Amino acid sequence: MTNLLHICQWAAGTAFGSRIRESDNLFSVIETVHVLGIMFTAGVIAIADLRILGLILTRYTVEETLKPLVTITWLGFSAMVSSGLLLFVSEADKLYYNWAFRLKVTLLLMAGVNQWLFSKAHERDVASWSATRVTPRRAKLAAALSLGLWAGIIVLGRAIAYL
Repeated sequence: MTNLLHICQWAAGTAFGSRIRESDNLFSVIETVHVLGIMFTAGVIAIADLRILGLILTRYTVEETLKPLVTITWLGFSAMVSSGLLLFVSEADKLYYNWAFRLKVTLLLMAGVNQWLFSKAHERDVASWSATRVTPRRAKLAAALSLGLWAGIIVLGRAIAYL
């Protein structure tokens, strides 16, 4: 772990990290982009998960609901990750010790694995759900897990600043 700490200390000590951290406005602008990225990512994923659970947009098939959301999700995710990396570089030495940050990253990885497993298990089946209008129990479980993980990511993201 000391190697990781040294990398974090190095990143925070770079001119790039210092510039972000010490700027009057740059950190705030990057943080705003990060929050907007999370908003689009988690918001769109919540719409998809709630549809899979059968709680909203039930007059549309799962496939009809998910298709237009993919691009928005990837745009939000790209903004979230790129701005998050910039924020991390500016405070990597502090974040190394922050348990909320570590847990947030863990939940983010878990959300990614959950989505990957869902895609692999159900990418061919989604069209058949349209005909029967019955979402499999495993898909509903993945959607509920996704909602919980993203809620945790958001809460922990806010907690990082206060710990």
